[in-house]
Amino acid sequence: MGQIYLVRHGQASFGSQNYDQLSELGIQQAQQLGRWWAARDLSVSRVVTGDLQRHRQTAQACMAELLGQPAGALDTGAWQSDTGFNEYHHHEVLARHVPEFDDPAAVKHFLLHTPNGKQAFQDIFSQAIARWMSGWHDADYRETWPAFRRRCVAALERQLQQPDAAKNIVIFTSGGTISALCQHVLGFPDARFAELNWSLVNSAVTRLHVQPATAEQPARLALAYLNNFAHLEQSNNPKHITYV
Repeated sequence: MGQIYLVRHGQASFGSQNYDQLSELGIQQAQQLGRWWAARDLSVSRVVTGDLQRHRQTAQACMAELLGQPAGALDTGAWQSDTGFNEYHHHEVLARHVPEFDDPAAVKHFLLHTPNGKQAFQDIFSQAIARWMSGWHDADYRETWPAFRRRCVAALERQLQQPDAAKNIVIFTSGGTISALCQHVLGFPDARFAELNWSLVNSAVTRLHVQPATAEQPARLALAYLNNFAHLEQSNNPKHITYV
């Protein structure tokens, strides 16, 4: 039986002009995961990333620790990249609901100067997600909710069709992608997508069991565990546990 490890990227640079890069803490989170896996002798047969910078940076920091190599010495040419594992356009989803949030500086100002800013922002973003998923405004978005979900599932199916699907595959991706894939595996309704997405911790791991395909049936998936961040908890520092 194979295993697929879906890894959410480390903490990104939320509120900056370029969200798509890891913060210093984000790099540390990925390194902690790599050390955790190294201590457990995890053998990885395939490394896959989306093509976002935060995905690749997480993979490099994590795998360098797992393999005991400098990040610059990794054989990243053997890794696969698949845009199907990219996140939905969260900036666009937010800006279509609150146009002034098209400017990251406005988001940062809101968080700093609004009472209970993080909770208020989460409420607004939940409304933005609901607008996107409703289907009533599909023309406003480059990628609709159904198209995003289909893209994520198609990317996962491409991995299952490869000959080493019965081995350990690590996929470095984003929270929305992982949530969409969990919905695919578990069959929960759309309304639960945003709730799960908000709960996923940076660098946390979701593990899927893979029953390889046979002549009689396609490959089957089962959820082994969801949002495991034990590698962060062992530091006993709540500041290491982030969600952006």
